[in-house]
Amino acid sequence: MKLKNSLIAILVVTSLFLSNYTKAEDGYRLWLRYNRIEDSALLKVYQQSINSYQLDGVSPTHNAIEAELKIALSQLLDKKISSTKNLDNGTLLIALVSSPILTTFNQKDVVSSLNADGFGIFTSFVNKKKIIVITANKPVGLLYGTFHFLRLLQTQQPIANLAVVSAPKINIRLLNHWDNLDRTVERGYAGFSLWDWHKMPDYMDPRYIDYARANASVGINGTVVTNVNANALILREDYLKKVAALATVFRPYGIKIYLTARFSAPIEAGGLKTADPLDDEVKQWWKTKAEEIYKLIPDFGGFLVKANSEGQPGPQNYGRSHADGANMLADAVKPFGGIVMWRAFVYDNAVPDDRAMQAYNEFKPLDGKFRDNVIVQIKNGPIDFQPREPFHPLFGAMPKTPVMMEFQITQEYLGFATHLAFLPSLFKECLDADTYSNGKNSTVARIIDGSASGYKLTGIAGVANIGNDRDWCGHQFGQANWYGFGRLAWDHNLTTDQIADEWIRMTFSNKTEVINPVKKMMVVSREALVNYMTPLGLHHIMGYNHHYGPGPWVNKGRADWTSVYYHKADSAGIGFNRTSTGSKALNQYATPVKEQLESLETCPEKFLLWFHHLPWNFKVKSGKILWDELCFTYSKGVDDVKGMQQEWKSVEGKVDEERYKMVSDFLLIQQKEAAWWRNACISYFQSYSHLPIPVGLDKPPYSLEYYQKLSFPFAPGIRPQW
Repeated sequence: MKLKNSLIAILVVTSLFLSNYTKAEDGYRLWLRYNRIEDSALLKVYQQSINSYQLDGVSPTHNAIEAELKIALSQLLDKKISSTKNLDNGTLLIALVSSPILTTFNQKDVVSSLNADGFGIFTSFVNKKKIIVITANKPVGLLYGTFHFLRLLQTQQPIANLAVVSAPKINIRLLNHWDNLDRTVERGYAGFSLWDWHKMPDYMDPRYIDYARANASVGINGTVVTNVNANALILREDYLKKVAALATVFRPYGIKIYLTARFSAPIEAGGLKTADPLDDEVKQWWKTKAEEIYKLIPDFGGFLVKANSEGQPGPQNYGRSHADGANMLADAVKPFGGIVMWRAFVYDNAVPDDRAMQAYNEFKPLDGKFRDNVIVQIKNGPIDFQPREPFHPLFGAMPKTPVMMEFQITQEYLGFATHLAFLPSLFKECLDADTYSNGKNSTVARIIDGSASGYKLTGIAGVANIGNDRDWCGHQFGQANWYGFGRLAWDHNLTTDQIADEWIRMTFSNKTEVINPVKKMMVVSREALVNYMTPLGLHHIMGYNHHYGPGPWVNKGRADWTSVYYHKADSAGIGFNRTSTGSKALNQYATPVKEQLESLETCPEKFLLWFHHLPWNFKVKSGKILWDELCFTYSKGVDDVKGMQQEWKSVEGKVDEERYKMVSDFLLIQQKEAAWWRNACISYFQSYSHLPIPVGLDKPPYSLEYYQKLSFPFAPGIRPQW
């Protein structure tokens, strides 16, 4: 009876989100707009090809599929599309491979070989009727296949002879929400947290269904709903019941729920005197807590842990290793099929010679010492989600331990939610990088998907940019980063151009006069941002604590939280020497990577100052001296934003007015702040180079002191004080 009531509640909520489709074009619908097909000739073809649908089987996921079809098909095709029990020409048949209705289906072997999330979409004949078949091994595969088919319609692709076979390359595809229980969001720029814990479980916001739909549409199958700077309160019984209510909403959409575990919870929530992972009472407390969680949430995914980093408690407080802590938690969830994701973002209170090296130094010796249900979660770069970083040296360095990727979708270091920065280009740059850890073509992507590493437990996570703003992400184009992360988590072989094309078509228009200029501005946006913030390998030179705006002069507090620690500008030059004559961080990479980056002849200039400290008059490949190149690159970033503004202006009247104006206003903010970054950084670095601004470039309009005195005590997303 309890399950039945839960399913009824889901269906009621499912019907409620239909009301969101009657509101203004404000971005709420994300890429699931399902507007009438714009091309009239293609619309006619679609209408002739799809007359009805048959959904074979019964489950909560089948209910979710049918709810989506009811929203999508009639609106896309501008005609009533109803469910049928008879197979006629033009029927969209959605059935598991094991269904009796597919007895004679000749693609069974192909689909049966796919993993549980995979699907096939075929134009076929069943009982002599020409139909479109969506099939899979599990209901969730049918859901993913349905969303893929709807994407084909939304992006106006041909459907006359379909033969699509698709399965995710990575098993665990997660969003990490840095959401606090008081609804603030650490590094969140789109309002407060979606999760209204106070009202749960008695009231479940309809947005939770729409959130699940959006994630399922791109193949995201898990969500960590609490901040990595964890609060033990989430493990209290009344909060676990709230989490269980969320899990009930997400389950039909194939989304498992995960929680962050505060390592000191046995003390704070259990009344114990210690959280030592080798203490028997501590072990038992976590085992009992795991049993309690799984009784409420049978498909609970497991724990994400940040330990012994930035003041968070961990096993090192008791003289134990990261492996000791992770294994203790892993043993607690192992009987229920749970996993532990242990973050490798660590650095202790003793500032090392080079913070970029510390995670490797701590985790490399532990390779092979973790339980088989532990996966180490590694940020894409060795510092902290900078606009550009080289890939983290731990990728490929732990062959006996599964490792997973952690990207940041929220733009903590990329201008917050008012700057347009299409992040799939950042994601792809890292995923496509060759680690050479197991020979050539040992790319980061092939490390984390197991094809080059042999890992059976595979995962990828993105720190969410989602809040309770009406448009979810604070910026209409922030949605493209959520979408792009999901698409790459499913298939990292997709190109940034493909992802941008899909998203524009689904979000704005299929017309080339919209697609071309919008794609042009998206593709250039991230590189423009790197140029006006941190060109030529500079990094971590933003404002202190809030990370808003430039702050290359920051020199107070813990050394490796300052900017001067990283750029090391002086009268002789600029850059962090990580070669054999410097910190020797390059020794952490495989020999071919080390040799390429060590040499000034072969080091890509995008990483030049990341690995080398060079004189201001060092001649770069363009023939300019380093100082001039730095100034020109900063200025190019500003000019590229102006170009983005012109591209957007060309679609005025071709997209809806509300979203057009919002993006226009945000591009104006971005242009002003790009110039601020350029002028402040050039002013500061000129105080060391003592060289003139190159001819043809504008001088900063204010003094260095002006920029240094700017203050932003209420910038959004500031880390809460614990």
